[in-house]
Amino acid sequence: MAVPKRKVSPSRRGKRRGGHRLENPSYVENKDSGELHRPHHIDLKTGMYNGRKVIETKESK
Repeated sequence: MAVPKRKVSPSRRGKRRGGHRLENPSYVENKDSGELHRPHHIDLKTGMYNGRKVIETKESK
Protein backbone atom coordinates (compact mmCIF):
# COMPACT_ATOMS: atom_id res chain seq x y z
CA MET A 1 0.00 0.00 0.00
CA ALA A 2 1.32 3.46 -0.86
CA VAL A 3 2.06 5.61 2.18
CA PRO A 4 3.18 9.26 2.06
CA LYS A 5 6.77 9.80 3.16
CA ARG A 6 6.04 13.21 4.72
CA LYS A 7 3.03 15.12 6.02
CA VAL A 8 1.42 17.40 3.45
CA SER A 9 1.61 20.98 4.70
CA PRO A 10 -1.56 23.09 4.88
CA SER A 11 -0.26 25.48 2.21
CA ARG A 12 0.46 22.66 -0.23
CA ARG A 13 -2.93 21.12 0.47
CA GLY A 14 -4.53 24.54 -0.10
CA LYS A 15 -2.77 24.95 -3.45
CA ARG A 16 -4.13 21.61 -4.59
CA ARG A 17 -7.63 22.61 -3.53
CA GLY A 18 -7.47 26.04 -5.15
CA GLY A 19 -10.08 25.14 -7.76
CA HIS A 20 -12.64 24.06 -5.16
CA ARG A 21 -13.70 27.61 -4.37
CA LEU A 22 -17.31 28.57 -4.79
CA GLU A 23 -18.41 30.17 -8.01
CA ASN A 24 -21.29 32.58 -8.39
CA PRO A 25 -24.44 30.63 -9.25
CA SER A 26 -25.88 31.08 -12.71
CA TYR A 27 -29.52 32.00 -13.31
CA VAL A 28 -31.80 31.63 -16.31
CA GLU A 29 -34.91 33.61 -17.15
CA ASN A 30 -38.23 31.79 -17.20
CA LYS A 31 -39.80 32.12 -20.65
CA ASP A 32 -43.35 32.46 -19.32
CA SER A 33 -43.05 34.70 -16.27
CA GLY A 34 -39.65 36.34 -16.80
CA GLU A 35 -38.53 35.33 -13.29
CA LEU A 36 -34.94 34.30 -12.69
CA HIS A 37 -34.26 30.80 -11.33
CA ARG A 38 -31.41 28.29 -11.22
CA PRO A 39 -31.07 26.09 -14.31
CA HIS A 40 -32.56 22.60 -13.88
CA HIS A 41 -34.48 23.74 -10.78
CA ILE A 42 -38.17 24.37 -10.17
CA ASP A 43 -39.34 27.96 -10.55
CA LEU A 44 -40.79 28.51 -7.06
CA LYS A 45 -42.96 31.47 -8.09
CA THR A 46 -44.94 29.48 -10.67
CA GLY A 47 -44.22 25.86 -9.69
CA MET A 48 -43.20 25.03 -13.26
CA TYR A 49 -40.34 22.82 -14.42
CA ASN A 50 -39.57 21.96 -18.03
CA GLY A 51 -42.89 23.39 -19.23
CA ARG A 52 -45.14 21.52 -16.77
CA LYS A 53 -46.66 22.31 -13.38
CA VAL A 54 -44.92 20.13 -10.78
CA ILE A 55 -45.81 21.78 -7.45
CA GLU A 56 -48.77 23.73 -6.17
CA THR A 57 -47.97 27.30 -5.16
CA LYS A 58 -49.75 29.42 -2.55
CA GLU A 59 -51.08 31.76 -5.26
CA SER A 60 -52.77 28.92 -7.16
CA LYS A 61 -54.67 27.59 -4.09
